Amino acid sequence: MNITQIENNLKKLIKSFNKDTFIYDLLLAYGLPKASVTRLRKGNLNLSKAEGVISWKKKLFFKKEYKADLHLTISKLKDELKHDQRFAVVTDDKTLLAIDTLTDDKLDIPLKDLPEHYDFFLPWAGMEKAQHQTLTRRIPDIDTLRNETKAWEWRPNEHQKNVAWENRIVTPEQVFAKIEPGMSIYIGAGVGEPRTLIKHLMASDSYNLQDLELIQLVSLGDAISLEALQSKRYRLKTFFSGWVASEAITAGRVDLIPSRLFMIPELIKSGLVHIDVAFVQITPPDEAGYCSLGVTVGATRNAIEQAPLAVGEINAQIPFTYGDTLVHISDFDMLVHATEPPLYFECGPAAPVFDEIAAKVASVIDDGSCIAFSIGPLFEALSRHLASKRHLGIHSPTFTDALMKLVQSGAVTNRYKKTSQGKALVSYASGTPELMAWLDRNPLVEFQSIDKVFNPLQIGRNPKFNAIFPIRKADLSGRLALTFGKGDVGAGPVHVMNLVNGAELSPGGKTIFALPSRNRKGQSNILISVNQFPDVFNMRESVNMVATEFGVANLTGRTVRERAQALIEIAHPQDRKQLVEQAKSANILYRDQIFLAESAHLYPDKITTQKTFKKNCVVRFRAIKPSDEEAMRRLFYRFSDKSVYYRYFTPIKTMPHARMQAYVNVDYRKVMSIVGLVGETGEGRIITEARFAKHKSRPWADVAFVVDEAWQGHGIATYLCTMLIRLGKEKGLQGFTADVLASNKAMMKVFEKSGVIVKATLESGVYSLTIPFG
Repeated sequence: MNITQIENNLKKLIKSFNKDTFIYDLLLAYGLPKASVTRLRKGNLNLSKAEGVISWKKKLFFKKEYKADLHLTISKLKDELKHDQRFAVVTDDKTLLAIDTLTDDKLDIPLKDLPEHYDFFLPWAGMEKAQHQTLTRRIPDIDTLRNETKAWEWRPNEHQKNVAWENRIVTPEQVFAKIEPGMSIYIGAGVGEPRTLIKHLMASDSYNLQDLELIQLVSLGDAISLEALQSKRYRLKTFFSGWVASEAITAGRVDLIPSRLFMIPELIKSGLVHIDVAFVQITPPDEAGYCSLGVTVGATRNAIEQAPLAVGEINAQIPFTYGDTLVHISDFDMLVHATEPPLYFECGPAAPVFDEIAAKVASVIDDGSCIAFSIGPLFEALSRHLASKRHLGIHSPTFTDALMKLVQSGAVTNRYKKTSQGKALVSYASGTPELMAWLDRNPLVEFQSIDKVFNPLQIGRNPKFNAIFPIRKADLSGRLALTFGKGDVGAGPVHVMNLVNGAELSPGGKTIFALPSRNRKGQSNILISVNQFPDVFNMRESVNMVATEFGVANLTGRTVRERAQALIEIAHPQDRKQLVEQAKSANILYRDQIFLAESAHLYPDKITTQKTFKKNCVVRFRAIKPSDEEAMRRLFYRFSDKSVYYRYFTPIKTMPHARMQAYVNVDYRKVMSIVGLVGETGEGRIITEARFAKHKSRPWADVAFVVDEAWQGHGIATYLCTMLIRLGKEKGLQGFTADVLASNKAMMKVFEKSGVIVKATLESGVYSLTIPFG
């Protein structure tokens, strides 16, 4: 809410003054959540039992006084402020007296003049008065501005000096004495889990610790065990179905709250997710009394602000991080010392197949891309394959050891990001002690709450955002079965959608889903359908690419038939024949679809390369695939009659499915066909094709080229000729033969430039060429 809105709200409040609702109207005028104000009005957030008195933790102490002197009343309030209220307010409906307990500023005005003093209560709207004054008054010179800004940032307030927090340390049992049956307890997650408090809570047999509701965004730790949940003394609520919680949710022992992740902070702030107690792990405070939330931000700040009882577990082993992480020691009602170490996650060795998959994923991630990482073997391997990229950005739920190594490689600069430019933006970190030490006071990494990190609008501001997900299964239409079960730190469909929506809003963004072609039992992970699996991601329209160790299938803009062809090509070679037959039976592929089983094993993936030609023209070359059928048809129909005649020696007018599918299904024992693509990596269009076909009776091959007319004159055909000669030699060929029309002088020059001897015989307007390799 901006200043103008607040002023207008106060003017309306005074104009239609209601003495019974005044204080609630005042809070709403500054933009405090309506749900929270409603809870305060009903008494849920009011810590005072006295009639006509409101005591809202950290926000407000309010009292109406009609008999005694207002100044005397407010002077006696000091002893009643037991909950760190920012403002104390007293009124008789004519005069308003208020004290800002943080700055000791005082307000003594006729109530009708309140709009003129709107800046006094600005902290309710998230803006300190000194900040507002700096913005609104004229600064005489730049030196004054610098000095005042420095003073504002670095000079601690009086209440921050010599912060004596050690004498506030209590035992976990003293904390538990404040807990009553039926309370809801928010618990920090992941590495930020307050393990000392939780382990003592799980082990305690205190009579009052009954029917407690534990709220945790994601349960990654070992402190909350399934055995403890079976005791029925505790009930866990979570927003995340993975890891420990997945089995318990299925068994009915844990409650799942379906929600988009970026909406969770607002659910807590509004009171829809009720919190009575917050257990939060923090760093030791600095000289000014400020602690850091470390590597678990999530929705922690909202929980601290909403909980009537906030408990900080001080752990010197967690890193002091930057971003939305600073909390003052005075924000906590009770403090305990951590006796348990933080929760660390060691990086296990990844299976070789994930290294192959990661290489394929990295091949479609361009320089300057922004990426989202998670935890698991795919990302451990992907970090190594991205190390050669330039100017990558990070906007990711979690920071890991793999990301640390990627940053250390120099590949990450965050230069082209729009959200937190120059910094890796995350909400959590998970990994080894080495990672935690590296993150300590590291300005390259910014931790923010999940309403910013998972917000699709914030994600979409970053150009070329690549959302990368490990999955379990994929079917031939592009529907996916996401990772599921114990040990999973991926996410269900609703969580995936946050990053997917961000990628869809991002200029040049894309989604990449990756999986091994087979599971550990040797069964295909590419299927005709994934209906029988849990956590199915049905938004196939949002699936841009699927990668296995055998390649990347680009599904964007393709029909279901074309998708099926592309996905079959990245299935395990031994599973492709069955998939083709199943797709035919399901009428996904044409009934006459050709499939060369031998070629599935022989596809020459190693010849894939890239070349920059004249005018900075970048062309990617690879062997032709059956799924190139439609792209090759489109290339054919872009040719002029002259080009068609030069290539086929006949005036062909149509290229139907039957003819083209025979052309793109290549037996690589006898034929080598190379296509060249331009455009975005993994999404380009074919502009050229060159091939040789072995003679039946001798070690020679017939060779032919075709280049889109719009791309001729760049040297592409000459490069392809040289490439085919090299590949022909590797296959043991002794030379090429070719037939070229005498009028096709451009093609004759291609052979002349290739650097080999060309013998030509002219007959009936056609040159018969013999090109020995020598």
